Amino acid sequence: MTHAEHDRRTDAEQAVRAYAARAAAGAAAVVDAPDKDIDAALRHMAKRLEEARSALLAANDQDVEAAVAMGMSEGVQDRLRLTDARLDSMQAQLHALAAVPHEPRDTVIEVRPDGLTLSERRRPVGVIGANFEARPNVTLDIASQLLKSRNAGVLRTGSAALRSSRALMSQVIWPALSGAGLDPDVLQLLPGADHTAAHALVSLPELIPLVILRGSGKSTRDLSRAAARHGVRTLAHADGGGVLYAGPAADEETVHRLIVESLDRLGVCNRLNRLLIDRSCYDRLLPGVLATLDRVGVAASLPPHPHPLGYEWSLDPTRAATVTVAPANGPLHAARIAHQETSGLAAASATQDPATAAQFIDAYTGTAVFWNSTTRLLDGYKLLRLPETGISIDRIPGPRGPVTFRDLHLRQFVVVPTDTATGRPQAHTSTHRRETECG
Repeated sequence: MTHAEHDRRTDAEQAVRAYAARAAAGAAAVVDAPDKDIDAALRHMAKRLEEARSALLAANDQDVEAAVAMGMSEGVQDRLRLTDARLDSMQAQLHALAAVPHEPRDTVIEVRPDGLTLSERRRPVGVIGANFEARPNVTLDIASQLLKSRNAGVLRTGSAALRSSRALMSQVIWPALSGAGLDPDVLQLLPGADHTAAHALVSLPELIPLVILRGSGKSTRDLSRAAARHGVRTLAHADGGGVLYAGPAADEETVHRLIVESLDRLGVCNRLNRLLIDRSCYDRLLPGVLATLDRVGVAASLPPHPHPLGYEWSLDPTRAATVTVAPANGPLHAARIAHQETSGLAAASATQDPATAAQFIDAYTGTAVFWNSTTRLLDGYKLLRLPETGISIDRIPGPRGPVTFRDLHLRQFVVVPTDTATGRPQAHTSTHRRETECG
């Protein structure tokens, strides 16, 4: 490492430390704030999205123009772009999140025969980091989820979305927090796009024990490995690519509908990436499949493939509008391909035969599986009616699939004497914002 690189890394770490300290200081008031104040801030964010719409779209136009000038792929440009329709969707998600009841702080697990009561308590993580590339809407997604879960945050994005993210923070998020009487310092955005800040974000476990990672496969995988070396836990979403298996009893109209529905956006992880057609009906279905792909402006990569079958086209800067088409020897073979040669994000089957669908569902062990429905449904708002911080495809216990505010907490066991008169836990000293014990 050169002296210049060492100095940059040191400066980045000091900056991240300073922003984390500010976020932690602001978190104290948020932890104890009434539920209504948290939800008021979310609704005020929705209102600010409308009031600041022109400024937000202007900032985003600059980001998109720069991306086009730099030759960024269609997929990146799609993820980067804010439109009136997307702002409307962001508003709707904020209102939906504000309307969801808060999770109880304490839940009684057992009134024990030894005179003690065991409860489970939810505690905020503290300061959570987030790193995302070319996705300005994620700024608001993550900020709102952190607020609802009463966590502080340090957010970092790359140069592609920096203007848009700054505008969302200054025009929407911070004014909404202040308007609800909450400390805007609880949510921080790193001001620069230097990638050394991303590595600093995943190297400070004592300040930022958990980091949400969203972005292109390689950079996110690199940051995940760096985090593991430093003892920082991550919720990482590096790879995607939806799979569709058309079985022997597949209805052509259904297959064509799912192709169209799965390719409404090319720059998202849950789009159709690989289409497997049962070998028994491959010749019958292929002409209609190719015509449907052509109709939506997407090319088919046909056998023999000069690339891995699980190659994720949304990350290809030159051929994002491509789908891999290949034969499969039945639902078990299709599920095995979908599981072993892709990220395991999501797979769907198109068939009118319940037995074939059941075989595919039982054999596929990825994050989500669908029957005659599109993998595009694997999204927090579409699937759970809640915004998400990202999608976890980890194959270990913990949050899996769309990660929402309900997942951003620590579990603590609390054991206290049982009140013999009421059969409930004895009251214990607490200055928490509300009474949430439930029996």
